[in-house]
Amino acid sequence: MSEFIRIGKKRDFPTNRATGIVVEGKNVCVANHEGRLYAFDDRCTHAESLLSAGDLEECEIVCPLHGARFSIETGAALTLPAVRPVRTHDIKVEGEDVSLRLKEPLPDEA
Repeated sequence: MSEFIRIGKKRDFPTNRATGIVVEGKNVCVANHEGRLYAFDDRCTHAESLLSAGDLEECEIVCPLHGARFSIETGAALTLPAVRPVRTHDIKVEGEDVSLRLKEPLPDEA
């Protein structure tokens, strides 16, 4: 597992919005739901659309391409057409600073 990497300030991630960033060459989506930050792969497991371009509705991100929904807390695929979860990542907030630690791919994702 990688170390925590500073990715910005809390203000860089607007409340109730999803923001796409690149960390160590990987697309990551950071979702701010009511002031709490969550991070996960910025790629729908159904059709590889950028989830950061979708809508954040409560604790779910909606894929803009086909409407699949994922939990921003666990990465679970909640609706079809997606059946596989998105990988979540660890996020840490210290004061105003936000850091992220990428999780390793699952064996079937490598």
